[in-house]
Amino acid sequence: MNTPSRRYAALLAAVLLPLGAAPLSAQDVLELPPTLPWSGKSEALVARPGDPWITPAEAAGFKTTPRYAEVRAWLERLDAASPRISLHSFGRTGRGREMLYVRASNGGSPKPVVLIQAGIHSGEIDGKDAGLMLLRDIALRGKADLLDRVDLVFVPIYNIDGHEQMSPWNFVHLRGPAQKGEDANARNIDLNRDYAKVDAPETRAMIGLIRQFDPILYVDCHVSEGFDMQYDITFTYAGWGRYARHRATADWLEQRFGPAAMRALRQAGHTPIVYPSPIDTRVPTKGIRYSPEGPRYSTGYGDFIGMPTVLVENHMLKPYRQRVLGTYVLLEAALRIAASDAERIAAAKAQDRAARPATLLTRWTPAEQPIGWIDQFKGVAFAMAPSPASGRMEQRWLGKPITFRMPIIGQRPTETVRLPRAWWIPPEQAEVIDRLRVHGIAFEAIAAPRTLKLDRVRLVDAKLAQPKEGRVPITAGFVHGQAEETLPAGSVRVSADQPLGLLAAALLEPESQDSFLAWGFFPEMLAPAPNTDAYILAALGDRLLATEPAIKAEFEAKLRADPAFAADGDARLAWLFGRAGPGHPFVLRYPIAREVE
Repeated sequence: MNTPSRRYAALLAAVLLPLGAAPLSAQDVLELPPTLPWSGKSEALVARPGDPWITPAEAAGFKTTPRYAEVRAWLERLDAASPRISLHSFGRTGRGREMLYVRASNGGSPKPVVLIQAGIHSGEIDGKDAGLMLLRDIALRGKADLLDRVDLVFVPIYNIDGHEQMSPWNFVHLRGPAQKGEDANARNIDLNRDYAKVDAPETRAMIGLIRQFDPILYVDCHVSEGFDMQYDITFTYAGWGRYARHRATADWLEQRFGPAAMRALRQAGHTPIVYPSPIDTRVPTKGIRYSPEGPRYSTGYGDFIGMPTVLVENHMLKPYRQRVLGTYVLLEAALRIAASDAERIAAAKAQDRAARPATLLTRWTPAEQPIGWIDQFKGVAFAMAPSPASGRMEQRWLGKPITFRMPIIGQRPTETVRLPRAWWIPPEQAEVIDRLRVHGIAFEAIAAPRTLKLDRVRLVDAKLAQPKEGRVPITAGFVHGQAEETLPAGSVRVSADQPLGLLAAALLEPESQDSFLAWGFFPEMLAPAPNTDAYILAALGDRLLATEPAIKAEFEAKLRADPAFAADGDARLAWLFGRAGPGHPFVLRYPIAREVE
């Protein structure tokens, strides 16, 4: 998960750590809430001291987690010791580090792949140490049967550059390990916000890996934030409850994967639940949130392309050892259920990829009434106490188990767009066309000019948003209008009638919250129109107002609605000039056209 507080951790450390003093741990200055007692059958998974194949985290009593070089060395040794294990490179990070995956296979004919990744948020690293333990037990300790019907592809550290910036001040809300990596990569891009726009080299590499293996199951390991609770291992999927973009794969996750994983975790002594995303951490009884997801996230991306995807969200306040062991149990269960259901999953994927949705949900808002309840939610009691730091009452978790009735807050759709037959991209928009190639979205370029009736979009009240994830997003309203137009040779047609048509819609429909437009890919739209002397523009504007009733009506409405505009003579003239003749080809004009007939 992601909070702004992490980004100020280094500054906090500098303030609290005197020059020349020994490094502190977060626990030296931060008292986390009390732990809840725990023991479970999964504790038997831990290697004994002195075992030649003990993992670095086990050897450290789960107090620390190994760095990239130590992980690589351990995996190279396992690769040399077992024919089932092979170590591969699949790209490089922004700082040139080699991205690694392990393929675990019993050999023979190609098998469906389960793809598991750890450390996309590199401080949330439970999946790395659980995965190393599981690989050892598959390769050398009697669990090779897990690979009888599937292969495992495991990425131990996705965000390597962030992982190597270890500090006790990263992820201070997590109970272990002692030092953790950073949330974002070297450019401060959160890789779990980058699947759609593909700005980071790590994202390109991961999407390439997904396309290479087309996994029957994709598991993304995280650690949560939020309120204290008794649950230790939680997980979810895009569309949980009712909001999936592709229904067949979502049904398999909800009806088959979820129950099997829950059983395995309970049998091993853990307390699982579907991830309870809080409405308000300070008031847990306000409820937990179920909602649609966009393709910026791993789970949303999987949903849009018809690939079953599981988001693991271990509870931050549980000890690292407990979280790693629960993750091991979940990953082993994922391999077993995927193996037993491989044909069923393949059929669900094929069904979703054959679907051709006619619409795309683009906006929603919390529903007025809960869509369900958890009658005995396993929470933890808290009290409110004054904080000198915040100057207000803050939560103090008491370590006392309680139960209460938890509302589930769903979403009400507020905007849905009807998809066109295709989208047309000008050949000069190379950055967008490149992203389509990365995703594997099909398109064709025309060799000669073509005249079509197209839907064009103009932005209204466009505004730049707060910069984030390496981009300056744009918010705007949109006005659609149809006209006949001749497109130049080299224009690119992206048909909606393809397996990735819904992903194409999310990227190219202007209303989509994950569109290239929303992420700010077309800054030329906000550049001012060419200008000239005011007396020329005034004469032209006077003529437009006298001869173009529609422009006059729009102009007068804007004068009434925007006093600042009405008082700015230059702005009035520029506005009118922008609507003269065909208008300036860039100003507030979305460059991608929609083919609707």
